[in-house]
Amino acid sequence: MIDGKLRVLQLVAQHGTVTAAAAASHYTPSAVSYQLRQLSEELGVDLIEARGRGIQLTTAARTLLRHVDVLSAQANRAYAELAALSDEPSGPFTLCGFSTAATHLLPPVAAALRDRHEHVTARVFEAEPVRCFELLLAGDADLALVINTADTPPTGDDRFDQRPLLDDPLDLVVPAEHPFTRRRRVRLSDAADEDWIVGRPGSAYHDLVRTACNAAGFSPNIAHYADEWDTGAALVAHGFGVILVPRLARLHEDRPVVRVPLSGDPAPARRVLAATRRGNGAHPLVTECLEAINDVAARLLPTEAPEPA
Repeated sequence: MIDGKLRVLQLVAQHGTVTAAAAASHYTPSAVSYQLRQLSEELGVDLIEARGRGIQLTTAARTLLRHVDVLSAQANRAYAELAALSDEPSGPFTLCGFSTAATHLLPPVAAALRDRHEHVTARVFEAEPVRCFELLLAGDADLALVINTADTPPTGDDRFDQRPLLDDPLDLVVPAEHPFTRRRRVRLSDAADEDWIVGRPGSAYHDLVRTACNAAGFSPNIAHYADEWDTGAALVAHGFGVILVPRLARLHEDRPVVRVPLSGDPAPARRVLAATRRGNGAHPLVTECLEAINDVAARLLPTEAPEPA
């Protein structure tokens, strides 16, 4: 229902360049530029202007985008209501999420969707949170599991519906002979003097660790970088430092490391959010998937302290 040229303008605003918007929309840069020129001629206003070697949106474009966000949300509500009237849903339905969610939460949910609805093509896309929002905006994903980072849209962004889904507690992973292993729980601040292993700068995992440590009153002494949990656990096993691992993440059982639960009020955790395009949150398949995700998470997240890994 929404003119494709308006979608293109949204993507240019999201990505900042015609080239990036073209990649996100699966068009060529020349096709994106052509659609912007067409839209500009139809409306009788300039939408972009040169700024140095790049472009910037005009005041007219930003004014138009405010209305496009409202129109898009209303169109999504209409699609959701129409889907609710159907006896049997059909077509593609794409779930996306960060690594842990895409590994442990989304596959069983996608499988249940596939088995329950023979005319629905369930797809899973692993992506960092920022990329998840790009997929939603481009219409390439219908439901995303994300965590907030410095680069993700704020929860009040008019283009998306974002709702808290679950809290994934963080565990401190230490070498098997570490003094912390003799305690049932530790405070994150107790590990202020440890060497830390974190994800690469700019990654969601890097932001997660720094945010948790800063909230505990210290800045971590970063000694090594590892994006994968098992890489981090291998470094821990050889005495190179400690890592924070979400409870949903699984480690190889043969590593000589121990997961130590963290105490606090509240205890450190990462909040997992469910995100859709604004107005699409009431779609029956979205509702069905969120219920299934909660069921899977309830089985994976123990209520008691985890056993040593």
